[in-house]
Amino acid sequence: MICKMEQTFREILHASFKSKDTEEWLDVHFTRPIGLVFALLWNRMGIHPNVVTVLSIFLGVGAAYMFYHTGLLYNIAGVILLMLANFCDSTDGQMARLTGKKTLVGRVLDGFSGDLWFFSIYVALCLRMMGQAIPGTDVHWGIWIWGMAFVAGILCHSPQSSLADYYRQIHLFFLKGKEGSELDSYVRQRAVYESLPKSRWFARLFYFNYANYCKSQEKRTPQFQAFFKEYKSKHVDAERNIATAAEGERLKEEFLAGSRPLMGSANILTFNVRAICLYITALLNIPWLYFLIEIIVLTVVYVNMHQKHESLCRRMLETMNGSGGR
Repeated sequence: MICKMEQTFREILHASFKSKDTEEWLDVHFTRPIGLVFALLWNRMGIHPNVVTVLSIFLGVGAAYMFYHTGLLYNIAGVILLMLANFCDSTDGQMARLTGKKTLVGRVLDGFSGDLWFFSIYVALCLRMMGQAIPGTDVHWGIWIWGMAFVAGILCHSPQSSLADYYRQIHLFFLKGKEGSELDSYVRQRAVYESLPKSRWFARLFYFNYANYCKSQEKRTPQFQAFFKEYKSKHVDAERNIATAAEGERLKEEFLAGSRPLMGSANILTFNVRAICLYITALLNIPWLYFLIEIIVLTVVYVNMHQKHESLCRRMLETMNGSGGR
């Protein structure tokens, strides 16, 4: 009986994964299993995934408050709260995939929750460090730490994580088709926005912002946009959004082979690596180093990932046009 229950849990766990290519080791062996326990419990209680996402927001903001303090126990509490927030984030996604309660609002709310965690944490860290001395000097950080946080958060963290998510959704589209991916486009979301009556102002605001989010991803990926447009017009079933015929399948597999190695970089630019760096620097009372990691180390990863993905799409477009010309 125990073996059967363990096997059932294992099967449910694997069914809740997005894909082997895009799941991180820490998530597979730690975050997802714990999240699934909570997901099964909350699903039995009839709690909607979006409610769990809202709970994660409170936990993330609570973590930020703890990171404001320099005391070790406060920072340990901050680590625990942010881990719990991440478990909730994992839980709502697993619940949505297992129950079929996946919605665009839920996806955007999920992304918003993570942004709110880190925004709160950045503010807390800045308030914490303003009165501290810059290492090696007698000068306080003062307003300069806010400038560093702005560069780290707005100019680095935000575009890094959004493009990493975009590349993972692209990979999932080629791997599983539209049903297994959350890949969206500016044109589609803008059309939804324009179709809504002005009386539905909240929905219009929601789709306006989401359409612009999609647009920012597309503007940074011109080679992919050119390749994807050509690929869909020639090799994708418009109804099922999957590759058709042998040539389309070959191109799909070739793209996946080139995209798969880049998923490691995309994973680095999402939550786990950032969180580990945050935990270590906060516990050692050197949180300014976390901002430098964002600005220097993760930017190098981002630029490298972006260049390789665009080069892959350029080669794919040349291959496809060459094949079409033969």
